[in-house]
Amino acid sequence: MPDAHEPSLLEKYTAHYPEWARDFARKYFTKTITQFILYGAVRDLVPTLDASGEPTYVSLTDFLVGDLFASRDVVLFYDRSSGIHFVDKASRKDFNQALSGYDTIFGTEYAQKLPKDPVRVFSILENYFRIRLADGKRIACVIDYAETVVPMSEAGSYSSEDRNALVFLQKWSHDPLFMASDFTVTLVAQNLSELNQQMVQSPYTAEIQIPIPAEAPRRAFADWYLRGREETFAARSEVDADALAAQTAGLGFIQLRTILADVLENGTALTFDSLSDLKKEFIEAEAYGMLEFVETDMTLAHVAGHTEAKSHLRKAAKALQAGHRDVLPMGYLVSGPVGTGKTFTILCFAGELGIPMVKLKNFRSQWQGQTEANLEKILALLEAMTPVAVMIDEADAALGDRDAGGDSGVSKRVFGQIAQFMSKTEHRGKIIFFLLTARPDYMPVDLKRQGRAEEHIALFYPSTREEREELLTVMMKRTGVDLKMADVPDALLNGERTFSGADMEALLIRARFRAAADGRTKGNVTPRILQEVVEDFMPPTYPLEVELQTLVAVMECTSRALLPERYRNMDRETVVRRIEELRLLVK
Repeated sequence: MPDAHEPSLLEKYTAHYPEWARDFARKYFTKTITQFILYGAVRDLVPTLDASGEPTYVSLTDFLVGDLFASRDVVLFYDRSSGIHFVDKASRKDFNQALSGYDTIFGTEYAQKLPKDPVRVFSILENYFRIRLADGKRIACVIDYAETVVPMSEAGSYSSEDRNALVFLQKWSHDPLFMASDFTVTLVAQNLSELNQQMVQSPYTAEIQIPIPAEAPRRAFADWYLRGREETFAARSEVDADALAAQTAGLGFIQLRTILADVLENGTALTFDSLSDLKKEFIEAEAYGMLEFVETDMTLAHVAGHTEAKSHLRKAAKALQAGHRDVLPMGYLVSGPVGTGKTFTILCFAGELGIPMVKLKNFRSQWQGQTEANLEKILALLEAMTPVAVMIDEADAALGDRDAGGDSGVSKRVFGQIAQFMSKTEHRGKIIFFLLTARPDYMPVDLKRQGRAEEHIALFYPSTREEREELLTVMMKRTGVDLKMADVPDALLNGERTFSGADMEALLIRARFRAAADGRTKGNVTPRILQEVVEDFMPPTYPLEVELQTLVAVMECTSRALLPERYRNMDRETVVRRIEELRLLVK
């Protein structure tokens, strides 16, 4: 009786394949699936072995031909640009013979000029498949850029060509002859969400993701590429192979090859700083500018006030740096009225985290399906970049809602993608979301619940004279105003009027402008000038909106210690009633 732990024949033959390829092989050999979708890093290199058994890296096309489909009699490719093409002349000759018979039967002249549109191509291919499969031939068909053949679309807006192409592929996926034969159709696309969802969700189709390589595969690639040239690389780079693999999370093999080739072929010195710049450049380009690395030299020490919030964030940073990722929240909801420094605080926090922080920019598109594809691309990159922090400003507008309407379901799908991604427990401490908003009440509950944005931090305007003095001190340092606190007009500090940090900064800039225009002061802000500016300054105020934003932040906050004294023991029913009144007034 064979050992239960002894590898199967399939496992032996595919042991050197990447995991996704082994998954492909396992599913194929169940003999229940003939149609596959490969998505993700489909334009990257694939590790395999060459004819002598040595490691090498090839394109996906070459890997499919030389490895996964090496035993097939016929391997053909199709895309809308190139049409049908074969990997060898014999297969092409055989196809042309069959095509001549097709022309005779159907009165066409395709042997003279092959069509490229999916419907006519699929009609020709189906005829060819049936003839050759009946003869016992083994066939693989690869449809590249599949999103251009069966694009994502609402059922009511399918074009005639889209419908017909979809029907062909759906028929092939469960055709009895195709199922009984050694036959495979593989669709290749970068983003799953760009494909027709009937195809994606079909029980007759298997989706296989090709991931961005993790640290161990990146190290293996570096070793392979540097083989025999290790000393040359070491002489030109302060970054060794271990550090290179560790510092390039989110990059593919082709991007790694670019970095290494620049050192070896061009003699470019590689430093940790230049590697960091290259990584950011590659990832931002890969995300089409929808991800931006947050770079700052500031820390929470630069944030005035918000003592309790800073203390809480610092504890999180220490836990992360100590390796206690399992105790961190999946995400933070940071709320508070406009001008309280939500964005600035999280930017400063990025300086203490010790992991990269990226800002999610506008990923929405006017083109159908593109918004979801953009988000899928971003989430795949984030998963490859771990550990990473993600800041989403104006999150109430950016992330959609399960109940949203009027945009053909885009907001619902975006919400579903984000919610599912945020709730993956394997991301805890590896991908930390910071959702920033002045209106957390607009955020869907599903994103704010435990298991997603678990910790709710609220920031408020300074409520004591000490906090106002601290904030003003920071703003004077930032704007270059040099005055003693005793020379500052009391109206800025007594609390009779509410000044946000943004208000103070605007006021001080105005004072500097007036000082620059006053030749007597040599450009220096004097107590008299500041007094005049304070008396003249009328900050744009929206008292009802600010009160509403303050109260909804109070209701969202998950820590009593973060609340100003006046709100800590306030009756919540009273707050809820006032919020409802304000909502009616500010509409």
